[in-house]
Amino acid sequence: MARAPAPARVVPAYGGAAAPLQRLLGAPFAWRLLSVALVCAIWEIAGRIPVSPAFPTFAETMAALAGMALNGSLGKAYAATLQPLVIGVVISAVLGIVLGVAMGLWRSAEWFGAPVFVVMQAAPMAALIPLITFVYGIGLTAKVLAVCVLAMPVVVLNSYKAIRNASPSLIQMCRAFLGSRLQEVFKVILPDASPVIFAGLRLGVAAGFIGIVLAELLITPTGIGDLITYHRAVADYAEMYAAILSIILFAAITVSMLEKVEVAFFRPERKAG
Repeated sequence: MARAPAPARVVPAYGGAAAPLQRLLGAPFAWRLLSVALVCAIWEIAGRIPVSPAFPTFAETMAALAGMALNGSLGKAYAATLQPLVIGVVISAVLGIVLGVAMGLWRSAEWFGAPVFVVMQAAPMAALIPLITFVYGIGLTAKVLAVCVLAMPVVVLNSYKAIRNASPSLIQMCRAFLGSRLQEVFKVILPDASPVIFAGLRLGVAAGFIGIVLAELLITPTGIGDLITYHRAVADYAEMYAAILSIILFAAITVSMLEKVEVAFFRPERKAG
C-alpha cells in the first residue's frame, strides 16, 4: 500500500535571517520615520538648489536650532510663550467642556450657545486679534483671550456633539431600570461621550497653539513670535526657520501625547492598530 506524501512544510512569513527587517518594514513607526527622512531630504535638496535665497538647508536650520537651544534664547522664548498658552488652554478646556455639556443636555442652552460657537468656529477669528489688542492692550490678557478665541469653539462644539450623540440604547436602558436623571447623565451619557470630548480637547490644544503664535506675531512680539520676527528682520533665515520648526515640533509632540492618552483611557479598541 503506497504511503501518502508528507505534507509540505510551511515556512513562517517572518522566519529566517530576514525576519527582523521584514518586521521593521511592516511597522507603522518605520514608515513614519521614512516619511520624516524623505521630507528632510527634500528640504535639504531645496535649500541647496536653492529655491530662494531666504530658504536655508535642513542642516543649517538644525544647526541654528541647536545654537539657539545652547545659548538659552529658545528656552527664554518658550518660557514667555507657555504662560498664556497654558492659561488659555486650561480656561478653554474647563469652560468649553462645561458649556458643551450644558448645550448637549438642555435645549435652551443649545439655542442660546450653539449659533455663537458655530459662527466663532467658521469665522476668520485671526482677523479679530487686532480688535482684541485695541480693547485689552498688548499684555497677558490679550494673548490668553486670543488662545481662548481659537480653542474654545472647538472644545465646546465637540463636547456638545458628543453629548447629543450619546447612545440612545444605553439611555433607554438606564430609564428602563428607573435610573434618575443624575444617574443617566453621570453614569451613562458622560462616560459614553468622553472619547469624543477628549478628542475635542486635543483639537482645542492644537488650535491653542495657532492662537498663541498669531497673538505673538500680531499683538506684541514676545516668546517664539519675537524670535521669528527678529530673525526675519535681520535676515537670519536659518534661525527664523529653526524657531518655526521648534513650535511645530512642540505642538506635534504635545498633540501626539494627548492622542496616546486618549487611546489608552478612552479608546482601548484602537490599541491594536
